[in-house]
Amino acid sequence: MPYTHLISVDELKALQASSAPLLVVDCSFDLADATKADAMFAEQHIAGAVQAHLDRDLSAKDPADAVNGGRHPLPKRELFAQTLQRLGVNQDTQVVAYDRNGANYCGRLWWMLKWAGHDAVAVLNGGLQAWVAAGGATESGPAAPRAPGNFQLGEPLRRLVHTDDIVAALGRPTQTLIDARGGPRYRGETEPLDPVAGHIPGALNRPFGDNLGADGFFKPAAQLKQEFDALLAGRDAAGAVHHCGSGVSAVPNVLAMELAGYAPAGLYAGSWSEWSRRPELPVARG
Repeated sequence: MPYTHLISVDELKALQASSAPLLVVDCSFDLADATKADAMFAEQHIAGAVQAHLDRDLSAKDPADAVNGGRHPLPKRELFAQTLQRLGVNQDTQVVAYDRNGANYCGRLWWMLKWAGHDAVAVLNGGLQAWVAAGGATESGPAAPRAPGNFQLGEPLRRLVHTDDIVAALGRPTQTLIDARGGPRYRGETEPLDPVAGHIPGALNRPFGDNLGADGFFKPAAQLKQEFDALLAGRDAAGAVHHCGSGVSAVPNVLAMELAGYAPAGLYAGSWSEWSRRPELPVARG
């Protein structure tokens, strides 16, 4: 059975020791300095891992190649498939994504693979820190060359939501918006990245870091379920749509809700960075 949500350090070690088709991908990143991603990978990564860079590999540089707006627009699925082939993903590959950033950036690759129709992808619970603490093998320098993969797109396994979809359902009980940004940005007290401070009217606030315990691992499923039940307070979980600043840090909330037993929720990938650049759209604060 493939790993489709989380994988532990011990489970990954066992996979490495087996003959199972496996690709480990380091998605570590630094929003304040995108060049640090390459330096972090070169300094230390899981032995045999390749790198997926948020800006180069998991976002579209050219608006003509993107499916949404905002600061980190998703590339068209066909272009992402080419990236996966270049990284060495085959139809039967078990992909394991990790970072050293509290699952913030590796969640992006997890969701995008689901969106591309590939279910066998899991996030390494605890990230690089847990791997190193358990004595997992690491290496430095560039990734070893890999043969191109034969990945082909399948039917999307997760739902991408666009701005017009949000607008059409705004204020209706069938849509439950969940914003993963920190409280001060959600409330509009500060906005370091986007042109307008605040949040989409009616959105609930669940900072993505709340899904992890102090040890850096995802909280137990029962605890996540209790916390999301309290957040939703009777609202329709089936209509949940996650977003954040640019569609990246919302994904840990998507993953956490699935760990808690909810059905897969939608992702508004354009998020606040797309919403706030359309002056005709409403803004809430507080």
